[in-house]
Amino acid sequence: MTTKTFTLQRICNFAGTTFDPNSDEQVSEVLRNKFNIFLPQRRRMDEAMEAVASDHDIISLILQYRSMA
Repeated sequence: MTTKTFTLQRICNFAGTTFDPNSDEQVSEVLRNKFNIFLPQRRRMDEAMEAVASDHDIISLILQYRSMA
């Protein structure tokens, strides 16, 4: 199992649902509906998530996943 696949499984297990961590729309929806996390306004989704990553484990996992090749 690749690291990226493992990270994706961890994200989906944490969220309790399957979604695409590369989709800004799906990430925003999961964070809002499952975790009641509202991201600050930024130009890019990654910037918004980085602003609050230390407060929420799932956001750190999503950023980690997005940074993998």
